[in-house]
Amino acid sequence: MTHQTAGIHHITAFVRNAQDNVDFYAGVLGLRLVKKTINFDAPEVYHLYFGNENGSPGTAITFFPFEAGRKGQIGGGQVGWTTFVVPVGAIDFWRERLAKLQVSFSEAVRFGETFLQFRDKDGLQLEIVEREQGPQSNWSFGGVPADKAIKGFGGAVLYSVAPHKTMEVLQQVMGLEQVGAEGGLVRFRASGDLGNMIDINAEAMEWGHGGAGTVHHIAWRAQDDEDHLRWRAKVQESGLKPTPVVDRQYFNAIYFREEGGILFEIATDPPGFTRDEPFEALGEKLMLPEWYEPNRVQIEQGLSPIKVRVLKEDQA
Repeated sequence: MTHQTAGIHHITAFVRNAQDNVDFYAGVLGLRLVKKTINFDAPEVYHLYFGNENGSPGTAITFFPFEAGRKGQIGGGQVGWTTFVVPVGAIDFWRERLAKLQVSFSEAVRFGETFLQFRDKDGLQLEIVEREQGPQSNWSFGGVPADKAIKGFGGAVLYSVAPHKTMEVLQQVMGLEQVGAEGGLVRFRASGDLGNMIDINAEAMEWGHGGAGTVHHIAWRAQDDEDHLRWRAKVQESGLKPTPVVDRQYFNAIYFREEGGILFEIATDPPGFTRDEPFEALGEKLMLPEWYEPNRVQIEQGLSPIKVRVLKEDQA
């Protein structure tokens, strides 16, 4: 049996201002800030995670807010569009909401589905589509009720500088199935019900460069630590060069760059975000791994305060 990933685990991007980031993803999109921590490789920078009520795999979009970071250029070697999925019948709510909050959007049709396409304050390309698949979110915030809330990822559009190589990795390494092609895009499907539809350009694209408004990496799901090691061996056997397993507190991770230039991660579903704080308090306190705890005061002093707040347009 082919070793298949269930789909996207999380997507991580660069932004500039942490409060703007919170206001957009919690305030506008209604996601829950499920973890407030730091970039373990650059502890002077937040690492913020947003998702459904508990940040389940397949729902978490995460950010590194580099206040003085350069502006990125979206292009080859990146995730081009991050796709969120909402319940069937919720698309009109999101049309009205984006218009009310003065978020410019356009509509696109792809593989028979309608997408609302827009950008966050840093220019990150986002889209919303409605589908039946996937459990509904139980989180409501501000002007977003749970029955209209984002369920998680619908998938992503990958921008590759060598699409035939990227498609080879999606099929032969990650176990995705090719299910369609149209309009210069090829569609692949993973085995799960969230983060499972991946579209990729059929022709090579010009390189982009990293910075605010671009995706740093896309992470794929591994069931557990044992499955994770099987994935690492499979990546290595394919001729790619995975990193050693890295402890990210809320999952274990390996990283590798496929030949189309996109940084892939494979991350374990467990242990999840409640390993160091209770469900009811997720995202409220700055959480540090134990090796940074002795430096808490210094780290907190170097980070701008942030607050999850209801937007004024949603205050009745």
